[in-house]
Amino acid sequence: MTTKREQILAAVDTLLAATAGATGRVYRSRQEAFSRNESPAVVIEPGPSSATAEPVSTCKIDHTLTLVIAVIARGTIPDQVADPVVKSVHSLLMADRSLGGLVMDIWPMSRTPEFDRAESAAVVEVLTYRVQYRTSIEDLGA
Repeated sequence: MTTKREQILAAVDTLLAATAGATGRVYRSRQEAFSRNESPAVVIEPGPSSATAEPVSTCKIDHTLTLVIAVIARGTIPDQVADPVVKSVHSLLMADRSLGGLVMDIWPMSRTPEFDRAESAAVVEVLTYRVQYRTSIEDLGA
């Protein structure tokens, strides 16, 4: 069994496979560069320094995970191309903020467009969400 953190990331990956405008182009921590014909695309990753933990009882720990979702888009006005994909990602995540009971809550934190100055027709919209979940103190998978 994997950790609950990895279970959450896998569940988000499965959920976002239905993202409108990016069907078949949703990736979990993709490292390869995207070709021009592979956008819009969605990449799901844990944020840097994203995990915090706090004991809530002698046997339970509450965790906070920063979830980073990047929407990569290209076009004459790339942020307009990304916008409906961003909307779909957000709607899918907010439809069940417990991920089927896997987490306590998902909350949107920020949306930051990062324009590629070398390629003016590209943008990466970085969406950040706070995910709260609980584990056993002895087992990070439970």
